Amino acid sequence: MTWSILARDATTGELGVAVATCFFAVGAICPRVEGEVGAVATQALVNPLLAPRGLDLLRAGEAPQAALEAVLATDAGRDHRQLHLLSADGRIAQHTGAACVEWCGAVQGPDVSVAGNMLAGPEVVVATRDAFLASAGQPLALRLISALEAGEAAGGDRRGKQAAALQVASRDPYPDLDIRTDDHPDPLAELRRLHAVAQRHFVHFRRFLPGRDHPGVFDRVVLERLVEAAMTEAKAP
Repeated sequence: MTWSILARDATTGELGVAVATCFFAVGAICPRVEGEVGAVATQALVNPLLAPRGLDLLRAGEAPQAALEAVLATDAGRDHRQLHLLSADGRIAQHTGAACVEWCGAVQGPDVSVAGNMLAGPEVVVATRDAFLASAGQPLALRLISALEAGEAAGGDRRGKQAAALQVASRDPYPDLDIRTDDHPDPLAELRRLHAVAQRHFVHFRRFLPGRDHPGVFDRVVLERLVEAAMTEAKAP
């Protein structure tokens, strides 16, 4: 019912996951990302427990393939699941259960993994991967959106479209950007609009929140001054 992309920007170290489907609120149960740890997507007859468990194992130092096998070993419904993982160093592991609905499968490339099920055909995941690889140098979030748009143009979810989600993380346990379209006639267009809205204020405000290695800025006057300066800097030619 879904296809998703996991990706890493080898230059910035950012990790990201994006997903599109004809299913309500996919962002609530499918994608997970953690800065300096990895990105995971769980889908098909989804088990929402798999992605958090996968990230726990990656955080503990397990390789993606070992983490994937450990997670699936405890899941009685593994034949109905699709799961893929990307570690912070770019390694990938993928699983498509034998009982997943056709078309189902996965492809990968340098720093990118794409998996899907109940799709129009294999061209969906191939187009998604190839569009991502062709957009090197652009911001990771925009690369992920463009990649899903290419997959949609290749046929996407064979039932139609309803929801999409995007998460990007760099250093912290929570994402730098986490946006969702839960129910929309053109979810990827709405996701792109939300990304643009985030650039106006949110992404600048996010820079001064607490992180792994700093307490954040909590003097409201200083915070507002820093955010305003960051916004002005971003608008400069």
